[in-house]
Amino acid sequence: MINKYNENNNLLLSELNDVDYTYHKLLLNILNNGVWKQNRTGIKTISIFGPQIKFYNIGENFPIITTKKIILRSVIGELLWFLSGSTNKFELKEKYGVGIWDNWGDDKTGEMGPIYGHQWVNWNGINQLQNILNTLKTNPDDRRMIVSSWNVPQIKDMALPPCHWSYQFYSAKYPNNSKRTLHLIENQRSVDTFLGLPFNIVSYALLLMMIAQEVDMIPGNLIMNLGDTHIYENHLDYIHKQLKRKSKDCRPVMQLNKNKGFWEFESEDFKLLGYDSHPNWKGVPIAV
Repeated sequence: MINKYNENNNLLLSELNDVDYTYHKLLLNILNNGVWKQNRTGIKTISIFGPQIKFYNIGENFPIITTKKIILRSVIGELLWFLSGSTNKFELKEKYGVGIWDNWGDDKTGEMGPIYGHQWVNWNGINQLQNILNTLKTNPDDRRMIVSSWNVPQIKDMALPPCHWSYQFYSAKYPNNSKRTLHLIENQRSVDTFLGLPFNIVSYALLLMMIAQEVDMIPGNLIMNLGDTHIYENHLDYIHKQLKRKSKDCRPVMQLNKNKGFWEFESEDFKLLGYDSHPNWKGVPIAV
């Protein structure tokens, strides 16, 4: 059942911080304007196409929602796993204790095929992220600073084709800043708005901060271009409950270990200060 919220939008959005407001407004957009669609999982979704969300000045206002708890350990573990180039879910679980990829890939070998990490650091032998770092240091106004995971000939070999399939960097020198500011825009073909998107927001914010530190720039804005943006039918009850929650009174700030280079980060090098949240729900189903 979908609840229409048009007459209550102002009330539901009135006691939210900027990050929660952006996320809740997207949820309301889907509920109010979405259409029902079928998909390969067998669990239908209510869906819209093409929204864009923005989070500003992430170095001082880290974009993590407070109306449910985000497990930071899992986000960091997956990101570092990607950066290592690994595509083995057993390595993700053994090294970082993260099991979010357990439902995909080969259950005997753990292999996922050439998914994100492989494409980011070994696209046909090319380390795309190292190229980004080199370009930011030598030609920071370049307009070709793009990382893609959508390697067409290899999609058939992936356990799951990339949902967040590309991202682009943009740096600029603003008059009131002594350093350049670095922004990131991410493109996503398929968006599980309840389970996946809050995770993706934090992950790309971390990546932007790590890159900015390496190239001595200020972490700026995170912009996300979303394709098929949906809520699964079996998540609707949770969504309705979340929309009734107010933001926690906190201003989360992420601190990185200043002594680590981009390729040297470990889980303990990330400290999230000032984060408080409502509890998450246990046993939320995931569509596979």
